[in-house]
Amino acid sequence: MISTLHIKNIGIIDDLLIDFNEGFNVLTGETGAGKTLIVGALGIIAGGRFSKDMIRSGQNYSFVEASIYCPESDIAVDGNIIVSREIYLNGRNNCKINGRLVTVNELKDIIGKLIDIHGQQDNQNLLDSTKHISYLDSFIDEKINNIKLEYMQLFEKYCEIKDKLNQNYGDEKEKQRKLDLLQYQLNEIEKAKLKIGEDEELQEKHNLMKNSEKLQENLSCIDENLNTQAIESISNSIKCLERIENCGEIYSQKLAELKNIYYEVQELSRDISSMQEDIYFDEYERDNIERRLDEIFSLKRKYGNQIEEILQYKDNLEEEINSIENAEELNIQLKQEQKVIEDKMRKLCDKMDILRKDGGLELSEKINQELKDLEMYNSKFYVKVDKDDNFNINGLNKVEFMICTNMGEEEKPLVKIASGGEMSRVMLAIKTILSDVDKVPTLIFDEIDTGISGKAAKAVGEKMKIISKRHQIICITHLPSIAAKGDYNYYISKQVINDKTITNVKLLNEEETVSEIARIANGDVTEVAIANAKELRKAG
Repeated sequence: MISTLHIKNIGIIDDLLIDFNEGFNVLTGETGAGKTLIVGALGIIAGGRFSKDMIRSGQNYSFVEASIYCPESDIAVDGNIIVSREIYLNGRNNCKINGRLVTVNELKDIIGKLIDIHGQQDNQNLLDSTKHISYLDSFIDEKINNIKLEYMQLFEKYCEIKDKLNQNYGDEKEKQRKLDLLQYQLNEIEKAKLKIGEDEELQEKHNLMKNSEKLQENLSCIDENLNTQAIESISNSIKCLERIENCGEIYSQKLAELKNIYYEVQELSRDISSMQEDIYFDEYERDNIERRLDEIFSLKRKYGNQIEEILQYKDNLEEEINSIENAEELNIQLKQEQKVIEDKMRKLCDKMDILRKDGGLELSEKINQELKDLEMYNSKFYVKVDKDDNFNINGLNKVEFMICTNMGEEEKPLVKIASGGEMSRVMLAIKTILSDVDKVPTLIFDEIDTGISGKAAKAVGEKMKIISKRHQIICITHLPSIAAKGDYNYYISKQVINDKTITNVKLLNEEETVSEIARIANGDVTEVAIANAKELRKAG
């Protein structure tokens, strides 16, 4: 249940703290005092939409925080869940659960299981047709539980087999499509006949060809300088040293060093001459090299950054092709196993179908009786149970709540009911019957008494009182017959302080509660109104 709600800077609410209680919490007060803003704040904390217009004038953010007592929850700390949401004018939105930042969707998913808000425009859990089958199964209870558990175990195996078949290309069209793609890739790589290091060798040749003219010119110059100048000059120098080598040891030594240099320059000259011969420019060969480099680059772009990686990819392709071509035997085995499981599932689905159709009729009868109690004598509620073609987590059934609110009209899905008053009573009828089934601990009703009065209003109050024995109810009302049923009555008022309107909330004692019921019923708190209010209170 919601134990504490803290609201700051929403509409005319400045800074408001409300302590709620178990049972039936009733909020009444003047029109425009901020009652609906309180429910709006609860909607925000449950992950609902928020408009910047809701931020209090002169402030740049709004803040809502709630303490929810839910000891059975896995995320509760010391039995409590602290949830907050802070929204700024610039669009920044901070959501936290127990101090941990969460997304709005996470907030909605977690808190939506703890708070169910119903107002004239709020159609949540019971109006979500995908959840109707769960409500029906919970109503049927233990009769269907064991069957459904056995089915779900089979369904899990069924899904595993389907996944394996998909991975093994059990679908013939998908298998052939994949094989065609793999074979195309393999043929493309094999056709290229790649060799490791080939790209580097080709790139080196290509660079030589691009620079051949410059290389030829400079190497020729070097060769000429060495042969016509350097070697000849060194040779003449050697002859001069030979004529004076007997003049001292030092000259003999320098002669030997110069001869070594001569031989090295000669060797270098021969190398340069050889390099000149290797440099040539062949347009046809250059085109071939460029085409080959383009082909290798294209393969690298598709299959790997290096030739080694492309060849490894080729090996992987061969393995996968072989695996797919030999998967048929395994797929036949899996399909046989799938068929056995499908037959078992279908038998269980047939049993659940019978139980759901019978349970749907029983639930329909009970809800229709509740609708009569709520002064909806011409309404007819119906649980529609259909068969689907595809297995899902719940079997082969599709369940939807249908209703006809006027005699002579056709039944329509629950979500398409137009009248707010009718919707309120239908919701209460369903909530009453399913109050043991519905696991949402807190139910919030925002002025659901709109469009009803008299006996219907009294019946609505009685139904809400029944539900409040199993759920925390927070209800905004303008009807005395509903306010009189409250376990805890809160009065919402507004006052002007320093030229600003501020919302206040007060938990009423018994005497104040009677006075408030009298005010709602009569407008003025007279002795007669007080007497009538006391009678309503006793009846509650």
